[in-house]
Amino acid sequence: MRRFGTTTIALLRSCHPEPTAAVTLMVTALAVTTGHTAGRVVLIGSAVLTGQLSIGWLNDVLDAERDRTVGRADKPVVAGAVSARTVGFATAVAAAACVPLSLACGVWAGVLHLVAVAAGWAYDLGLKSTPVSVLPYIVCFGLLPAFVVVALPGSPAPPWWLPVAGALVGAGAHFANVLPDLEDDAATGVRGLPHRIGAAGSRIAAAVLLLAATVVLALAAPVPAVVAVAVPAVAAAVLAAGFRAGRRPGSRAPFRAVLVVAGVAVVLLVAVGPALVG
Repeated sequence: MRRFGTTTIALLRSCHPEPTAAVTLMVTALAVTTGHTAGRVVLIGSAVLTGQLSIGWLNDVLDAERDRTVGRADKPVVAGAVSARTVGFATAVAAAACVPLSLACGVWAGVLHLVAVAAGWAYDLGLKSTPVSVLPYIVCFGLLPAFVVVALPGSPAPPWWLPVAGALVGAGAHFANVLPDLEDDAATGVRGLPHRIGAAGSRIAAAVLLLAATVVLALAAPVPAVVAVAVPAVAAAVLAAGFRAGRRPGSRAPFRAVLVVAGVAVVLLVAVGPALVG
């Protein structure tokens, strides 16, 4: 029993728990604000969770040798807390569960979600090391909010600004997410777009993309005028302060500022949910 508990904890650590939880909570919250029934909210959340688990576990399985090369002892597979075979089996189980859960939300909604998950798999399977590494993030995050809307009764088409804002958030998240691992990735041959433009360029790209997401939501979504003006202004101020403080050697202020703006964009995305109903 103790061994089972240890393996379960190691499996959870292998799934990239922070982004897995963040994406699942974001989509589930959007399902709530768009008026889905409690049962449908659980179904949507379960579909997204299994899809994100499969992406995270696949990433750890495929990156095991790279992680060993750079001494990533914090990785459960590298540390020997769980075997690559076990994580691979968990990947297959999560992927298998994701298919019926997605399609149970409606055929078209299910197809959208499965394409989003496939984009995440494509990233893991090789696109992460190419100049188009940002593309899976654009596809996945652009389709996830659309999936929630199409899963509503009658399968309504989402407004154009919803997938655009989601795609901008996803692209910005890609550049921000890889910043802490740029050196380790470079040492093992990973050469995605962020690695090619460097840390400074990635911080700027993340900031611009996330700021653009807030602008799209503030100007295109049906939000109060004060929100349309205040949110982009606050986001711009946070970024300006963060990048100014980032001039000091070793400062992580720009990275933190980007994360704050990402949070603002996600909150605004979820908050416009009621406007999507009907």
